[in-house]
This record gives sequence, C-alpha cells and structure tokens, in this order.
Amino acid sequence: MDNHTGSERVTVRIEGGVADVRLNRPEKLNALDPAMFDALVDAGERLAPDPAVRAVVLSGEGRAFCSGLDFASFAAMASHDGSPGLTPSLAERPPGRVANRAQQASFAWTELAVPVVAAIHGAALGGGLQVALGADIRIVAPDAQLSVLEIRWGLVPDMTGTHMLRRLLPLDVAKELTWTGRMVTGEEAVRLGLATRADADPRQAALELAGRLAASSPDAVRAAKRLLNQAGLVSQAQQFADETREMEGLIGSPNQVEAVRAYFEKRQPSFADPS
Repeated sequence: MDNHTGSERVTVRIEGGVADVRLNRPEKLNALDPAMFDALVDAGERLAPDPAVRAVVLSGEGRAFCSGLDFASFAAMASHDGSPGLTPSLAERPPGRVANRAQQASFAWTELAVPVVAAIHGAALGGGLQVALGADIRIVAPDAQLSVLEIRWGLVPDMTGTHMLRRLLPLDVAKELTWTGRMVTGEEAVRLGLATRADADPRQAALELAGRLAASSPDAVRAAKRLLNQAGLVSQAQQFADETREMEGLIGSPNQVEAVRAYFEKRQPSFADPS
C-alpha cells in the first residue's frame, strides 16, 4: 500500500514497509529554515508510532542532501545585540525531551525504533550533515561534499553533532573536522568513518538496503537498534542485562518462530507488525 504524506518542506511516501522521506526545498539546496526544522521533526513524530514502518530512507530532492542553515534564517536568528542565537521555538525543549527542537531534527531519526538510512549526494553541510548523522547508516555519492561547517560562522555543532561525531569518529578526527570545517568527499567520509559506504546512486542503494531490512524480523531489528544505540552510554552490567532481556523476549515469539520456519522451509518469511 502506498501512503503519501508530508508538508511542503518534507515529503513522506510509505511503500512495502519503507518510508521514503525527502527534504523538499531543492531551489535552496534543502537549506534549513524554521519550516524545514518543523517538517523534519513532524515527519519523525508521524512515523514513530506506525507499526507498519520497518525502515526509513532519508534523502534530499534536487542537487543536494542539505546545504545547512539558510542564510536568511541565520540573519533572522540574530539577537537584538547582533549575536547569533536560536529562536525561542527552536531552543525550546518540550517536557520529557532530551533534545530541543533544532536538535530533534536530527535526533528524531536516531530515536526512531526502526533503521534509518541516509542517502547523501551533493552537499551535506553544517546542520545538514548533522541531520544525516542522526541516521543509523549513511550511503554517500563518491563526489558528495560533507563538512562540519559551523566554525566558519564562529559556532559549534549544536544539533546533536558533538555527540554523534564522537560516537562515529576517533576524538582527534572529530576535533580536526570541527575546528577546521574542511570539506571532505564522500570517499574520504567513508575512510574516516563519517559515512558507511559510497555508491554512485546513494538513494537507490539506500532504498534497496531499506527493503532488505524491512524484510527482516521487525522485533529483532528494533531490539538490535535499542541495544547498539545505548552501547557505551550505559554500564557493562546494564548492557549485558539488557541483551539477556531482549533475547528472552525474542526467543519463542511468533516472529522469531516464523524466521526459523521460513529458513528451513526455504521461503520468504511473513512477519507480523510489532504490536
């Protein structure tokens, strides 16, 4: 079943368990303005409770993934004394949330229970790169241009970037990219660990991977994301206990039994959506 929704800034199409999410401001290289921040957050919130969504592909329409903060919006964010700062709506942290609204534009994809694959072509700069870092996997065009660009404006990555860069990269590499703001190609991004792999058609590769993930047991995929996302952020004792808890919940469950039966019967499994 096809389901096409979305705002002017972000479109969402759901087919075969895969949500195809696209930043849709191609005339501005999908630059981040308040409407784009809102649309990214809203897209994540719409997808989160849908049990039929088993994987997400995040990409940008036109010539780029996302060129970062819109310059006009950047000027509008200046406070009365001329120093830059977030607008109240973006700096707001709703009750119970660890991220403010600007951070949630990236963290929404980390927080989703299902795998998120970012397909990066053209530019992924500053806040645009941070949106991509919120995904679980990043497939990049070899000639894509990525940069932790905030230093150019005298700023720091503030959309969960400092957290995600340190999770992905050695400390010295994260510092070098943050302090210099230099451009790296997709190929170098893969070598550094900033991206997962390169492909000449990153969106098609991401859709194919998402389709494969959507065909796996959704219970096991979600459990694996929970465990891997928390690894290193909780104690060893907690991690090991949670591994045991997840396994106990999976073994003998309908989808786990179906995975075993399908394998031995040499057929495609038919998994039920998580309840």
